[in-house]
Amino acid sequence: MQSVPAGLAPPRTSPSGRLPFALHASILIALLAASSAPTPLYPRYQAQWQLSSLDITVVFSAYALALLTALLTTGTLSDHVGRRPVLLGALTVQIAAMALFATAGGLTALIGARVLQGIATGAATSAAGAALLDLEDPARPGRPALANTIAPVAGMAAGVLAATLMVRFAPVPTITVYAALIAVFATQAIALVPTSETVRRRPGALRSMRPRPALPSAAAHASLRHGAGVVAVWAFGGFYSSLGPGFTRLVSPGGPEYAGGLVFFTLTAVAAPTVYFTRGMRADVSALLGSCAVLLAAVLTLGALHLAGPVLLFAGAALAGFGFGAVSQGALRAVVDSVPAREKGGTLASYYVLGYLAMSLPAIGAGALAAGFGLRAAALACAGCVAVLATVAAATLTATPRGRRRTPSPDAHSRPPRSTCTSASPDTPAPDISVLATHDR
Repeated sequence: MQSVPAGLAPPRTSPSGRLPFALHASILIALLAASSAPTPLYPRYQAQWQLSSLDITVVFSAYALALLTALLTTGTLSDHVGRRPVLLGALTVQIAAMALFATAGGLTALIGARVLQGIATGAATSAAGAALLDLEDPARPGRPALANTIAPVAGMAAGVLAATLMVRFAPVPTITVYAALIAVFATQAIALVPTSETVRRRPGALRSMRPRPALPSAAAHASLRHGAGVVAVWAFGGFYSSLGPGFTRLVSPGGPEYAGGLVFFTLTAVAAPTVYFTRGMRADVSALLGSCAVLLAAVLTLGALHLAGPVLLFAGAALAGFGFGAVSQGALRAVVDSVPAREKGGTLASYYVLGYLAMSLPAIGAGALAAGFGLRAAALACAGCVAVLATVAAATLTATPRGRRRTPSPDAHSRPPRSTCTSASPDTPAPDISVLATHDR
């Protein structure tokens, strides 16, 4: 029989729990859809307001850094004040961000909208992910963790695809995209009001907002082993999300305006099923396959740049998506499974510090390089660095850690050896990758 963490309501097993589960999953999807929706619109913003590549990467990175800050400060807030208040507040801020996007008249407004969006997304993903865990059905173990894992990348894919279609077919897409998202978030907020709270309030809300990223020694070892791969995939994802549309125009100048959005859609659309299909692999094997895929993706990206081949570009984006899904899945399992339950929240926060810094800071560097030397030079530098990191990751993962070398015991023939592997077994469900939130730091 499943135990119930302190402070949480018992899991819902009745059909009445299905609607709240779907609602919270849809909130995760919509939040991440909104995060990727501006990507196909960046070329319009650049043309309309004469923005540079550096400006675009600053807009992109403002979101990542704001989200990171929100994750570190509000990751466990819903444990104290409840899931519903945090979600309603975050959805309200998200609606304000969408309104600011729709009425933006320049770079400052775009940055402000992205900051608001990052804060709202960081707070809401924590609370929504925790609510999904609260609503776990003992008859379907692992469903909340899987939903938390797939929803973000599925949401990004849906958001960039919808925005790309609106750029192609809808009138005034710089307004239409955000008006549609406002309607979605308002509907979700209204639907959330009558739902039952899944956690009891407890004191310590202000204290819980003090950032305490933690990395126990076992998690630190796993992070070092997987760190190069994690940085490679997140940095490549940041490049495609921020400079992808401009890079697509560079590779295929005569292509349609919406092609830039389709490149990032390809990456995210491949990443989502990859997370699902690699969940049964050993963590190191999944991360190794992903690192090799990212190395090939960097090579194809360089090939597309020199051969002006959109086919190579989309193939590289697909391999980058596979790499992102496989490395993220394997690395996260290796890091989280190495620590006890009471330390998972802080460990997850530390993992995402690395991920979002790897996504935002290299993107700013690539934007600065593009502003000074051109987008071609920035793409060469980014793909080259990613290729080096992926190679280091593959070499590290194929090396046998000293701690895993087995020494047969005298009675090894009479009893099975105890495994020293810290990664999850094939039967272990994927952990919750939305930071956090049911374990107090």
